[in-house]
Amino acid sequence: MALAESLVVIGIALFALVVLLTIYLATSRYKLAPSDKILVVYGNVKTGGAAACYHGGGKIVWPLIQHYAYLDLKPMTIGINLEHALSQQNIRINVPSTFTIGISTAPSIMSNAAERLLGLPTPQIEDMAKEIIFGQLRLTVASLSIEQINQDREAFLRLVSNNVDTELHKIGLYLINVNITDITDEADYIASIGAKAAAVAIADATVDRAEAARDGAVGKAAADRAREIEVANNEAESDKGQKAAEAGRRVFVQQQEALAVEGENQSRASIASYNADLAEREAEALQRSEVAKRRAQSEIEKAQYNLEGERLRAAEIAREEVSKQQIEIAAEAEAERQRRIARGQADAILARYNAEAEGTKAVLEAKAAGYQSLVKSAGGDAKAAATLLMVEKIEDIVARQTEAIANLKIDKITVWDSGNGNGGEGGSTANFVSSLIKSLPPVHDVAKMAGVDLPDYLGSMKEE
Repeated sequence: MALAESLVVIGIALFALVVLLTIYLATSRYKLAPSDKILVVYGNVKTGGAAACYHGGGKIVWPLIQHYAYLDLKPMTIGINLEHALSQQNIRINVPSTFTIGISTAPSIMSNAAERLLGLPTPQIEDMAKEIIFGQLRLTVASLSIEQINQDREAFLRLVSNNVDTELHKIGLYLINVNITDITDEADYIASIGAKAAAVAIADATVDRAEAARDGAVGKAAADRAREIEVANNEAESDKGQKAAEAGRRVFVQQQEALAVEGENQSRASIASYNADLAEREAEALQRSEVAKRRAQSEIEKAQYNLEGERLRAAEIAREEVSKQQIEIAAEAEAERQRRIARGQADAILARYNAEAEGTKAVLEAKAAGYQSLVKSAGGDAKAAATLLMVEKIEDIVARQTEAIANLKIDKITVWDSGNGNGGEGGSTANFVSSLIKSLPPVHDVAKMAGVDLPDYLGSMKEE
């Protein structure tokens, strides 16, 4: 029982210790983000980036896996003394200005600041921003004329602000304010523009003053003239003096009018010069436009001519290819026809030769079988079998010999008898016939030419 109570006490103590430790860690590691600073938590964060930024509120920074730092939001004022910057007209101008920048609290821009500015001292941040401002200010000046910069300062400042602000966002900064004190140039072009404007204003004022003086003098002269008429009869000397004064006043008025006319002439001359320059530039631009238009038209016509030539050449090549293919197809067809004719003829000849060969083979095979049977009938004696064959042909041979002399026409037969009365058989005529028969090729000779020896019962031939 005591052991169980001890275990319960130990468990409660451990639980209390864990709670206290948790409270301590939560209070000691909970970091607030002041209004003039950005809290940057880096390490193992779950924002998908390298760091998490907080402006306002707070965040628990876990030990060992996370760390934190602050970015100061105090504005930074940078003096930019841009000198010798080229304008659009290639005139160098000086643009002294003051830029006020700071670290932005926009989420995406804060992330850029955390990645690029965290841990950097303020002077280094100002130097980085100064380089960016210098570059963008030069680019802005180069894109404008001096008249545009000098006459519309508000538009110039707006353009500068947009360009500079866009580039500052890339490093986590933004533009708060920009002031341009004065703009000067090395050629005194801006001063000349001001002097011209001042001259025109002075000329206008002079004309106005002369006109007022003239009107006043005329009114006063009329009053004096009336007064002089009234006293003319009494004061002749006074009239003379008055007339002399009147003459002086007229001279003064004429002088003032001359000055006014001169001012008007100068103003008109300036306007005419400006209009002449403008007309000249417009004429030059129109000329360049016309030249470019004619050059473009020439290039278009040249391209169309080349395309037409290519099309004609392609069509000619296509016709030649079609003709060539037609000739090749006709030649191939004719060659194929000749090959088929030759193949047919060769097949016919081969078939005839095969048929003749088969017939000859059949005849020879039949003869061979007959000869084999004949030799077998002759008791295996091949010579006797050949003799039998020759005997079968003797009748035909004799018949052909008989036919050879059967058609002979004998008109008469003259017999010269030697008178030998040997008592021969048959007398002289019989001897003649016998000799005639003996003169025919004997059977034995025929058999001998055939390479066959007749049997003895058919007689034999004696060699003389």
